[in-house]
Amino acid sequence: MNPQDRGGQRRLISTGSPFEKTAGYSRAVVDGDWCFVSGTTGYDYATMAIPDSVEEQTRNCLSTISAALTEGGFELADVVRANYYVTDRAFVSRVFPILGEAFGSIRPAATMIICQLNEPEMKIEIEVTALKRNRTASYASSLAQSVAAD
Repeated sequence: MNPQDRGGQRRLISTGSPFEKTAGYSRAVVDGDWCFVSGTTGYDYATMAIPDSVEEQTRNCLSTISAALTEGGFELADVVRANYYVTDRAFVSRVFPILGEAFGSIRPAATMIICQLNEPEMKIEIEVTALKRNRTASYASSLAQSVAAD
């Protein structure tokens, strides 16, 4: 098997959010050892409710992201890049401690941007990119699966 051939490992992950279907995107796309998680807002996708506080929205974002990573076979510790979008400069100091709890020991490359989001109730959006930490084992596993399938 050619190492460049990922053997059809591209998978789409959905939270069931109506936004995903309407706008035509996936919550996350797993491609080999990479997982790209779309911008995730503070909705509780089970109820489609969004809390008022930026702190709770941040926790919801992280929970949704963590669930998408887990479904894709990744962990939060695999995150190598994070982009944060907040709608008010005053929110930065309020979300930093929460982000620090989640990413403090992981320390991905990160950017925070102050901007408008799609809906007025949205106060934060987070997107992450993850790369499996143990790629050698992951590659060996996919190679073994490919050989077994042949």
